[in-house]
Amino acid sequence: MVVTRFAPSPTGYLHIGGLRTALFSWLYARHCGGEFRLRIEDTDLKRNSQEALEAILEAFNWVGMDYDGEVVYQSKRFEIYKKYIQKLLDEGKAYKCYMTKEELDELRASQEAKGERPRYDGRYRDFNGEPPVGVEPVIRIKAPLDGFIEFEDGIKGEIKIAASEVDDFIIARSDGTPTYNFVVAIDDYEMGLTDVIRGDDHLYNTPKQLVVYKALGFKPPKFYHVAMINNEQGKKLSKRDGALDVMEYKKEGYLPEALLNFLVRLGWSNGDQEIFSIDEMIELFDPKNINRSASSYNLDKLLWLNSQYIKSSSNKKLFELLKDFGVVSEDSDKITTVIGLVKERAKTLKDLASEVNAVLLKPSEYDEKAIKKALKGNALEIIDEFVTLLESKGAGNAKDIHTLMEEFVNNKEIGFGKLGQPLRVALFGAMRGPGLDEVISIIGIDETRDRIEALKDYKKRVV
Repeated sequence: MVVTRFAPSPTGYLHIGGLRTALFSWLYARHCGGEFRLRIEDTDLKRNSQEALEAILEAFNWVGMDYDGEVVYQSKRFEIYKKYIQKLLDEGKAYKCYMTKEELDELRASQEAKGERPRYDGRYRDFNGEPPVGVEPVIRIKAPLDGFIEFEDGIKGEIKIAASEVDDFIIARSDGTPTYNFVVAIDDYEMGLTDVIRGDDHLYNTPKQLVVYKALGFKPPKFYHVAMINNEQGKKLSKRDGALDVMEYKKEGYLPEALLNFLVRLGWSNGDQEIFSIDEMIELFDPKNINRSASSYNLDKLLWLNSQYIKSSSNKKLFELLKDFGVVSEDSDKITTVIGLVKERAKTLKDLASEVNAVLLKPSEYDEKAIKKALKGNALEIIDEFVTLLESKGAGNAKDIHTLMEEFVNNKEIGFGKLGQPLRVALFGAMRGPGLDEVISIIGIDETRDRIEALKDYKKRVV
């Protein structure tokens, strides 16, 4: 059975690069009918943030990526790590190193002066003498002294690193706390991980973890190292480019399914297909098809995808989502009707809320350029006369209103713009909005009259 995982640290919020890694792991597990596990790597007790932890869990809940079993917290597993450290000490595969910080700094300075790569020189590897007084030792693992450390990466192919590149690295600090590469290897083994999909910034952690696996006699999982997400200029993604907390995307009005669709296409493809349902992602995903090269974040593509998901969402679903964006009304039927009328124009839920409120609410301000263009000559008299016609006919549905509009401009022998432009400014405060006939049928003739009167009052005040 395939078992994958995502293992964030609660020292910061979950950003989209992390979410993409989690998505790939989740999709592969679901594709294979296996398990997707969540582990919180919270051994850095000083930097851990409860707020960040809650945001990570909230993000998973928002995008709908479920995980199997209980969340594993590394901070609750220190006793387990200590047992493994002692096991390696007892078997002579790890040792206590009494090198002081000053000695280590001196060694590094000497190596750098010679043009050598700074590394621990193994001076306590086979030490049998009297330990220095007053020095709390760290624990180092015995790395291989010759040969190569190699593994087959599921994306990058064969990785082969000279053993000399990996020194006897620390697996427990002087205060007894275990280090990252040590606990990751133990947890991945004990959680039954078969496949580890992660960012290629972890690529050079893998040889160290393989040293731990071999020392403890564990079978390592299959590794897949995913290339980073760059901005459109090919540089590291920053907050300005979109490397935001995942929940910021919710606040900005993105649908979770659109965000996941966007992320799955950053480094993975299925022909030229752009839009995938979650079920399609699960059915088609294979980590072997992840691209080796870095992918490029494209905000326009995300906005386009989001607009497609908004268009295909039911008006009822959108009505519920818009409650978080200031669209409130007891008349849900009216709002869902408006949503159906304007959702083609929206790229985000924020946009959609603005479009809906533009129909439902009387303008709070007017576009001066639109006023100068639309309110020339007798424009106000024209729309005043038109609404009087509406009142006399009592037209209620969009079709009848449209017929009256055509009859009105024909009888007046004016172009449609002479009626439509000032009427738009009255209804929306700008030259914008959906079909006038449909809007008037929704808000009613009385509200249409009120908005025309409000525009007339505004015009009097500013002249």
